[in-house]
Amino acid sequence: MDQQYLLIIIPLLAGYVLDLALGDPRWLPHPIRLFGNLISWGTKTLNQGDNRFLKGMILSILLCTICWLFFAGTQYWLLRIQTPFFYYLFTSIFVFFALANKSLLQEGREVFDTLNNQGLDAGRKRLSWIVGRETQNLSENQIRTAVFETLSENLSDGVIAPLFYFAIGGLPAMMTYKMINTLDSMIGYKKEEYFWFGKFAARLDDVANFIPARITALLMVVVAFSRRGLTYIFRYGHQHASPNSGYPEAALAGIMYCRFGGPNTYHGQLVVKPYIGEQARDIAHSELRKVVYINHAVTFLSILLIVSTYIIYAITT
Repeated sequence: MDQQYLLIIIPLLAGYVLDLALGDPRWLPHPIRLFGNLISWGTKTLNQGDNRFLKGMILSILLCTICWLFFAGTQYWLLRIQTPFFYYLFTSIFVFFALANKSLLQEGREVFDTLNNQGLDAGRKRLSWIVGRETQNLSENQIRTAVFETLSENLSDGVIAPLFYFAIGGLPAMMTYKMINTLDSMIGYKKEEYFWFGKFAARLDDVANFIPARITALLMVVVAFSRRGLTYIFRYGHQHASPNSGYPEAALAGIMYCRFGGPNTYHGQLVVKPYIGEQARDIAHSELRKVVYINHAVTFLSILLIVSTYIIYAITT
């Protein structure tokens, strides 16, 4: 097989295996923390005075450009000095950093276990680590529902979207997507402080996730063999406030035959979201296993599709 295809396939498989084995150890330095520090510095410097939309747009474009140039330049240099081992090592490590499936599932499992073993107050507190909504008044079922919503949404932007961009643009595209997603998570809010400054970052994230969110939803119903999930994608996917988050949420609501959305409190304000799904039922602790299976199966299928496509292309060209 031509080496150019191995340059994609080997780091992809190695990064995937590393994520399965290690997840995201809290002690390990992570590039997303560096991204966050750069965004925080830029925000403190620029998010003041007039022309905040323009300043936010410049910051977003500048950070994304620097990110792409760094990873493209480093890979090019490693290949130019003819050190394929270090190329594979560098790329594999950052593929591992870009994937978040094991850590995502671990966070969801810890909320479920805390709620089950330590009670409602502890479950509310543990959930607050991973969601933006206020959790102090949530019921047990609302906590479990929030975990399912988070797992479905983050399967898209934490796993499938990075894989999608790696497939079409290699590591530079994958890490640039991670910068876009981090920008959105830090400044892409509608509250007054960030409304104009983060508006470009939020729209850029919407564009970047448009295709991956819909791919995620379709893969979810494929691995679950759920006709109802497919129906829900078309019936409810567009009803979310986000142009993208509703699609994987709708798929999971159909697969699990439950209901997401509805009113929740964010930063002291009640936000009424449309319901996604029809069955307002209690979710059992044991049902997390099925959602974990779906996330793992969708990730594995995505890896398989990417690798198979490159192998077939290499053989036929």
